[in-house]
Formats: sequence, structure tokens, C-alpha cells
Amino acid sequence: MRLQGFLLAGVVVFSGAVGSVHAQETLNFSWALNVGPMNPHVTAPNQMFAQTMVYESLVKYQPDGSIAPWLAQSWDISEDGKTYTFQLRQDVTFSNGEAFDAAAVKANFDAILTNHERLAWLELVNRIAGTSVVDAFTFQLTLNDPYYPTLYDLALPRPFRFLAPSQIPETGSTAEGVIAPVGTGPFTLAESALGVSDTFSRNESYWGEPAGYGRVVVKVVPDANTRSIAFDTGEIDLIYGTEGQISPDTFERYRQMGTYQVAVSGPLATRTLSVNSNRPNLGDLLVRKAIGHSIDKDALVNSVLYGTQTRADTLFAPNVPYTDVGLTPYGLDRDEAARLLDEAGWTATDGQMRSKDGVALSLDLAFIGTDATQKAIAEIIQADLRTVGIAVNLIGEERTGHYDRLKNGQYDLTFADSYGAPYDPHAYIATWRVPTGADYQSQLGLESKAKIDEKITAVLNTIDEQERQALYTDILTEIHEQAVYVPLTYISAIAVAKPEVDNLSFGATVNEFDFFKLQPAQ
Repeated sequence: MRLQGFLLAGVVVFSGAVGSVHAQETLNFSWALNVGPMNPHVTAPNQMFAQTMVYESLVKYQPDGSIAPWLAQSWDISEDGKTYTFQLRQDVTFSNGEAFDAAAVKANFDAILTNHERLAWLELVNRIAGTSVVDAFTFQLTLNDPYYPTLYDLALPRPFRFLAPSQIPETGSTAEGVIAPVGTGPFTLAESALGVSDTFSRNESYWGEPAGYGRVVVKVVPDANTRSIAFDTGEIDLIYGTEGQISPDTFERYRQMGTYQVAVSGPLATRTLSVNSNRPNLGDLLVRKAIGHSIDKDALVNSVLYGTQTRADTLFAPNVPYTDVGLTPYGLDRDEAARLLDEAGWTATDGQMRSKDGVALSLDLAFIGTDATQKAIAEIIQADLRTVGIAVNLIGEERTGHYDRLKNGQYDLTFADSYGAPYDPHAYIATWRVPTGADYQSQLGLESKAKIDEKITAVLNTIDEQERQALYTDILTEIHEQAVYVPLTYISAIAVAKPEVDNLSFGATVNEFDFFKLQPAQ
């Protein structure tokens, strides 16, 4: 049965997907905005956590960094690394009853590739040479060149997830939208009221374990303080996500109360201070290293983040594939920082700020001015660098102006987050070669920049596991020794739930919430 969408009094209602859920338990959640049109193949305004509730992938990223079967039960990779042959599960249907088979997979890949230009940021999109149906449940993907992260890219929340073929427009492209959001996942989108809420219903025909809640209502609550009030008053049952859902001090308040379930996930991504090696005062490696030795990360974690994140000593957490390469952190050592600055010719007299040839050592730290957490961290860094004689000017701007500044390299210091699993490390370091953001700009002053970029291209292409690890070791060691990043914290997800919510857990990635595992307490 084809899922039909219609508009009623500003509410989009999708009918025919599941049976009645009126008598089933409801989980009330909140998000800063509506989940969007729920196109599985494109980015904003579609919200990734919601896309993963409705749409599924061929393979699934695991907490240990491995890839597990999902809609594909197995696969083979050709010796040259260019051909992937997937054996699909034969017990899966879309929520409207359509068959999930190789033809459906090909139709989705073909629809995705019509939007190539907008998706070119993801390297796999650029590598696909062709797709084919081998038989009813065998799908083949052919690449122009070997690309080892293929399975990781296929596990992403988008774009390689599957929409019922009947919901792909007649043009064969989903670039401009879908007819209705019909997937194979544990939930269906039942109702969407602009500025109010989105309601998901359990997919009663789901091939896997059924979701514990019959409905998940995602209420639109833009403000973190309003969200905590909604939790306090019982309007919502669960707060879940990374930074911004509630403030760290509010999370600490809930933890101290002892009334609710509170939890912090393991590391999911990394926040760094990006140091622009292409700026006059920061072209000197000694100065960059001194900055790394000056910041008290533990104090930052405790005083600003209230333990919702953990101290980062390296660019990636040890659980990220290929990145635990035995690097020695730049620990807090202000005596060493002072020695390095003295050696670089930046001197201070009678406790004054450092200068050289009559010019003060002054740096601009750019951040998003409306982000309260970034502002608080920036103020901590400003105070820390002052202790070693480095003056820091804080530049807080609205998002558009801030990103323009980063693109043009008009900053000394700024914050840069890694992408998180399963994008890390491959998709994140791949963007270092593209002059559109802080990573490229901060590395531009390095003599080894061209060699780093060459090794990034090589590591993405290699099909030899030992060579791949050796290349990652070289890349990460060089970038660490050049001190263009000061790893600050490993970003985690937080969860606060009412006692009535059972089986609280975290997904393996930043944007994957385990709503289907949650269930009402017995």
C-alpha cells in the first residue's frame, strides 16, 4: 500500500503506514526545530537523528569502530578494491509493504547520484562508477578507484539510506524532495506540525526487534532553558544529545538531584583549538607548542562543562580506527611554555605581556558569539594564555560572519570539531585538502602541507591494511608535531530521563539516538 501525505490545518499527516497506536505508550522528547521533510538523501533542514529512525543503511557502524551487517547480510570486495557485492536480507519490507530488494537499492543510489554536485563533499559520491542488480537480492557497487572507507560512508545517517521506490519522484531524483518519507526503519513519521512537534509511530511491520514505545513525540523547543523547564514540569520525558540540549550546569543539577536517570556517553568526537600556522605570530612552531602547554583542560572540563566531556590529549580518541598511534600529549606545563616563548624571542618584563621588537604577542580567538559554551571556553583560554604573557582578543560573531572569517583565514585561533564517528578519521581529514574552512587554513603555513595532503589521498586509496595504518601514523604524527591543533575535549552525548523510561543507552555515533531500544519501565 502506498503511503499518502496530505495537509490538514498546517499539519502534515501520513496515513496507511501503521496500525493504531492510540493505546500504546508515548515517549515525549524535544528538539530545537522540526525534523524537516525527511528526505533521506540530502542534508539540512532534515535532522539526522530523525532520518535514522525512519531510514536504514546497508551496514551499521559499531561502538568499537567495526562495521556490521544490517540491510545487507554480507558482502564481498574485489581484489582491486573497486567492486562491492552485497547480499541483501530477504525478510525486509518498507513500512508501506513494498519489497526491499536489489532494485530498490539501485533506485536509491541512482536518485542520490542525480544530486552529485551538492553531495560531492562526501568522497564516496565522487568514486561511484556504476550500480547494478545482479539478482533479486544481490546488489553491486562499482568504483572508479579503490576507496577503503566505502563501508564507513555507507553507514552514515545520510545519504546512502533507503526510501521506498514508489516515493521517488518520476524524475528519478530526490534532489528536490520525496513524495512521502517511507523507509524500512523501526519508526514511521506519522504527523508533523510546523513549529510545534513531530510524531513518530512504531513500524509494526519492522523486520527487527520492535520499538519499545508505540509513539515518540518530538516537541519543538528551541531554547535550552525552556527545554529544562519542560522536563521539570513533565512535558517531556527525555533530554538527549550533545552540546546545546541543556547547559552543562543544568545537567549537573539533575545529576545532583538523584531523582532522574543521568548518563554521559563515551567519546564521540573531538573539540580542538585550531591554531592558524599561516598568521604572522603563529608561523613559529615554538609559539604553537607554547599554546598547547598553557591551557588547563581539566579546569575547563570541570568549571565550564561540569564533566559532560572529558579531556582530550590527541586529535582523535583512542577508540577511533587507525588513530591510536602512540603520540605524546602537550600537557599543561606553563614553565615549558615560558621557556619556548623565551626561545622564540618573545619576552616579558615585570609581569607584562610578551613582545618582540616592540610588537605585542597578541592573538585573535574567533568563535560563534551566540554559543554560550564556546564563549565560556574562549574566556578560559584567554585567561590561561594571559598567564604565560600572550594577549588574546575575543571575537564573537554570528554564524555566517564567523564561517566567512574561517574560510578566508582571518583568525589566529578558533574552535574546530572533528566530525565524529563514522566520519572520523577518513572523512574529516579528507576535508583538510579543501580550502573552505579552518582546517585547511590553519595548516596552510606548514612547509609539509603538500606532503600531508598527498598522504591523505594515498590513505583513502590504499587497499593494503598495513600501508593504511602506516600512512595514518605519518599524517597524525606530523600534524601533532606541528601543533596546529590543541585537543581540548572529547565530545560526548548526555542523557537525562524520567524513571519511567527504561533501557537508556547511547548510539555508536553523534547523530544516532537509540529510541527503538527505549521502553516504558515495567
